[in-house]
Amino acid sequence: MSNDRNDSRDGGDVLDPEDAPDGGGPDSNGTGGGRSGGTTGGRSVGASNDPSEQEADIDDLGSDVEIDAEIDEEIAEDHLLGGLRIDSTDDIEVPDRLVDQVIGQEHARDVVMKAAKQRRHVMMIGSPGTGKSMLAKAMSELLPKEELQDVLVYHNPDDGNNPKVRTVPAGKGEQIVEAHKEEARKRNQMRSFLMWIIIAVVLGYSLLVVSNILLGILAAGIIYLAFRYGSRGSDSMIPNLLVNNADEQSAPFEDATGAHAGALLGDVRHDPFQSGGMETPSHDRVEAGAIHKSNKGVLFVDEINTLDIRSQQKLMTAIQEGEFSITGQSERSSGAMVQTEPVPTDFIMIAAGNLDAMENMHPALRSRIKGYGYEVYMDDTIDDTPEMRRKYARFVAQEVAKDGRLPAFADEAIEELILEARRRAGRKGHLTLKLRNLGGLVRVSGDIARGEDAEVVTRDHVLQAKGRSRSIEQQLADDYIERRKDYELQVADGFQVGRVNGLAVMGEDSGIMLPVMAEVTPSQGPGQVIATGQLQEMAEEAVQNVSAIIKKFSDEDITEKDIHIQFVQTGQQGVDGDSASITVATAVISALENVGVDQSLAMTGSLSVRGDVLPVGGVTHKIEAAAKSGCDRVIIPKANEQDVMIEDEYQEMVEIIPVSHISEVLDIALEGEPEKDSLVARLKSITGSALEKTGEGAGAGPTSPSPQ
Repeated sequence: MSNDRNDSRDGGDVLDPEDAPDGGGPDSNGTGGGRSGGTTGGRSVGASNDPSEQEADIDDLGSDVEIDAEIDEEIAEDHLLGGLRIDSTDDIEVPDRLVDQVIGQEHARDVVMKAAKQRRHVMMIGSPGTGKSMLAKAMSELLPKEELQDVLVYHNPDDGNNPKVRTVPAGKGEQIVEAHKEEARKRNQMRSFLMWIIIAVVLGYSLLVVSNILLGILAAGIIYLAFRYGSRGSDSMIPNLLVNNADEQSAPFEDATGAHAGALLGDVRHDPFQSGGMETPSHDRVEAGAIHKSNKGVLFVDEINTLDIRSQQKLMTAIQEGEFSITGQSERSSGAMVQTEPVPTDFIMIAAGNLDAMENMHPALRSRIKGYGYEVYMDDTIDDTPEMRRKYARFVAQEVAKDGRLPAFADEAIEELILEARRRAGRKGHLTLKLRNLGGLVRVSGDIARGEDAEVVTRDHVLQAKGRSRSIEQQLADDYIERRKDYELQVADGFQVGRVNGLAVMGEDSGIMLPVMAEVTPSQGPGQVIATGQLQEMAEEAVQNVSAIIKKFSDEDITEKDIHIQFVQTGQQGVDGDSASITVATAVISALENVGVDQSLAMTGSLSVRGDVLPVGGVTHKIEAAAKSGCDRVIIPKANEQDVMIEDEYQEMVEIIPVSHISEVLDIALEGEPEKDSLVARLKSITGSALEKTGEGAGAGPTSPSPQ
């Protein structure tokens, strides 16, 4: 059977499933007759015939697309817009293709390029809002354009519970179904015509010959039901168009995030009328799943660990075999008795999730993805370069165009957004890549400007939006600070023994002051360190590390003393992490030596067992929380000094003091010169004079590790 003969058929010629166009024969299960790419029928949906053009499409991924605006290279390095000479986002052209809108994620971009060229699977792991779904959609546009296929399901006369599956070139499926429907309509018309002739003869005979019209009506009813019952058999020959790619101009993209088993793997609907001639043919009840709809395209599953294990196992089979039969997903449904022939599932799998996604992911599924593709970690930040700042300006223009209801952003508003991107990165010389959250700030700023009927969004609108778009954690933190002031739980002046103002982070972008208190009491047994405040594992380990310094530091025999450490008002969430280590150490040493601690001072920093102050996260938010609480000074690790990017309003409110050793902390925090000097000198001698070692240029030793 030649391709020319089948592709030139009109609708009325395609009737028998065995006589369908090439690729629809009985041996074409899941492979489309063994064809590759755009070779059958001369049709390649949305594809270019020039391989060099396809290669160029992939190589022109968004991160390499230049900004179409005037650039002043002389000022680019220090200019917030990277040298862009624009008045507003109206001067920035937004690319039409999604692939050209990708910003940042250079490593992930390279992986996606390779995977698109070679049709490899990809697993993306990273924080929410870093562009995983956007890269997945971009990949569907970058895939080599292959011959898309329609999938048809036919009635199986030998076994009604095992429908036949046929694949044909995209667009042919509709023609075949219409041809069968047209033929069924013609048959039904002939049957109806014959039925009415027979009914007329029976009624005439009963009226004229038998003279019993009631008997004639009864006979006519029986004939009518018999014909109607018989016509159902011809209707069952009409195939079910399972997957229709007639209108697709590029590789399909299916987002199966959170899909239940039926939506992901396909299903067979339940039939309440399973006998008596009223049942629906099994092939008409078959529904395609996302794995079948994404054939020759991309299947994207975010939060892959939320899929149940059985679904992950079946997904693994579909990846391995390239085809997967459809059956009813509910054991109590009549669809559970139906199982089709294998349906093609030649998709590229892009699995995504946060770091915890790998814990609950089926190891065999991860092995399939890794064995046939790539694993990539999505960056949270990117280097702050003039080129990237220009792309951030384009990002703002993209968000305005995508929303469609926002005014243009003035250049000063874009500059403020780039400053916020720096601040949210938490690292000097970097910009955040959590663009979804930054896009939320863009929309809130635009809404404020629109509410004022402003022609453009200004810097003032962005500043207002930063206040209005605070996270829930930040709103809670601000509320806690105000309440503690009301109840005098917060002390910001004077000296107190055993009490230190610690600093903590709530969520990702909210700081709060967390007082730590210490008390030393006689022990009723062996001395121990008792810490309260819902401490999590890391916080407990930090307390143990601090205990090592205290035991070595104290002149007294603390084996007969209990050291109580209380994290005040931590709530049900408790405390996790080790950033309160210097706070705990200062509080305990203050209690042991009965020396007061300056309450106008707050501090944050991790601590090694040798007394080195190690870097921590969230220093910017912690410093701002200290300023809001009324503290005048904040101690932070020396290694975090470059990460400080506080708002202008807090610059004059608080003095930032970087330190590298616990002895420096005590020198600043404790009151009384003679006592303090004695303590500091003793601690230096015990811990090996780490300050002097640091001053000798020990390099990237234990006193200056890079923050994680």
